[in-house]
Amino acid sequence: MNTPVRRVAIAVMVMILLLMSNLTYVQVVKAGDYRNDPRNQRVLLAEYSRKRGQIQANGQILASSVETDDRLRYQRQYADGPVYAPVTGYYSVIFGSSGIERASDSVLNGSDDRLFGRRLSDLITGRDPSGGNVVLTIDPNVQQTAYDQLERKGYTGAVVAIRPQTGEILAMASTPSFDPNPLASHNSDQQTSAWKADNNAEPSPLINRAISETYPPGSTFKLIDTAAALSSGRFTPDSQLTAAPRITLQGTNTTLENFNGNACGTAATASLRDALQRSCNTAFAQLGADLGEQAIRDQANAFGIGQSLSVPMQVAPSTIGDIPDTAALQQSSIGQRDVALTPLQNAMIVATIANGGQVMAPYLVKEVQSQELDPVATTEPDRLGRAIDPSVARTLTELMVNNENSYSGAGKITGVQIAAKTGTAEHGNDPKNTPPHVWYVGFAPADNPQVAVAVLVESGGDRNDLAATGGAVAAPIGRAVIRAALGGGQ
Repeated sequence: MNTPVRRVAIAVMVMILLLMSNLTYVQVVKAGDYRNDPRNQRVLLAEYSRKRGQIQANGQILASSVETDDRLRYQRQYADGPVYAPVTGYYSVIFGSSGIERASDSVLNGSDDRLFGRRLSDLITGRDPSGGNVVLTIDPNVQQTAYDQLERKGYTGAVVAIRPQTGEILAMASTPSFDPNPLASHNSDQQTSAWKADNNAEPSPLINRAISETYPPGSTFKLIDTAAALSSGRFTPDSQLTAAPRITLQGTNTTLENFNGNACGTAATASLRDALQRSCNTAFAQLGADLGEQAIRDQANAFGIGQSLSVPMQVAPSTIGDIPDTAALQQSSIGQRDVALTPLQNAMIVATIANGGQVMAPYLVKEVQSQELDPVATTEPDRLGRAIDPSVARTLTELMVNNENSYSGAGKITGVQIAAKTGTAEHGNDPKNTPPHVWYVGFAPADNPQVAVAVLVESGGDRNDLAATGGAVAAPIGRAVIRAALGGGQ
């Protein structure tokens, strides 16, 4: 072979190799990027040509797909959109997805491996492909009650209700909420307008405050202190703690005082039982210092604080924060300083007490169904560990019953004994002059728990003043949700 021919052959071989390399790069390396590029109209058309599966709860359809006469064959629709938006999320051509729509996307679009048989059948028969269905643990009556209780008064906050024995989430409400239907529109102007309105609103309706925001738990954290104290074997409900109206934090000149500067009773000391019922800051600051950082931290970890959670949406991690010295420990022991919990985490804590000390993994997806509504997978309750001994759980329940019976306020349920704890938490850059966040956590019936709840109302709710309390603002909501969960209606 002469030199010119050899050069041409080499050049052709090089070009073939370059062509093959380019094809490999495009079809293998960059395939995912091209497929997920929002400008790829072929992928978009293919995705919307399939009927996306339903999201349902207790026989009620929360999200479904309906056929249209435009170029995108199916459009998502949401029944009672704002009520369930923190759970379902949205599914938008322009803005993607959130909530269960995102977390269970592979099921809903039919690509999940558990739906392989149906995909194969569709391919052989030529039938239009479609997605599977997701059945949630949500109880529609409980969810509606939780949403209405928050929304009717214009509260910014969240409610979580859990079945203690299983971890099933019966309600997950967050307000303000949003309507996912405009975001699911095929009209780009309508989508964009809704997106701008939701993003510009303050406070933001797109945040699921039940799992995506953390808050100082205030006095509800005293349940952790009490659990640690009882578990140590050094304390009983009758153990005496300081009743002083105020104390100086150890090693500082900073004063810590009880609510409104009240003494914790009429004597120099108060029992652990009375200190919990009166929610005395000074008593629990002393208790935390006596127990030590490790005991408080270990007990918090045992209840799940600091652990990664997915329900299946990712949950913001709760934390008790750094505790560099005893003064910080005293502040942390009353649920302040750097302690921060999601409402879901606080619901888990009382659900664990209700469940005899056994921590159950919370979950939203009860069942995955095929396109024909046949069960494909069912979620089994998952035990995460033991936070406290059953005997400690029983004592804590008795103390929480004593708390609830001492509280005034609306919504008491005749014939149902609730075990509960309220909380008032300072926050912000000027906490002494900012209305506090308020909490109510509890479960019922106390002797046979069927539901555990956590209620968080930001900045005092409608009592937008420094005197707002969990008992006045949050407790009536929690009791209404408990009543609904026990079949009593709203």
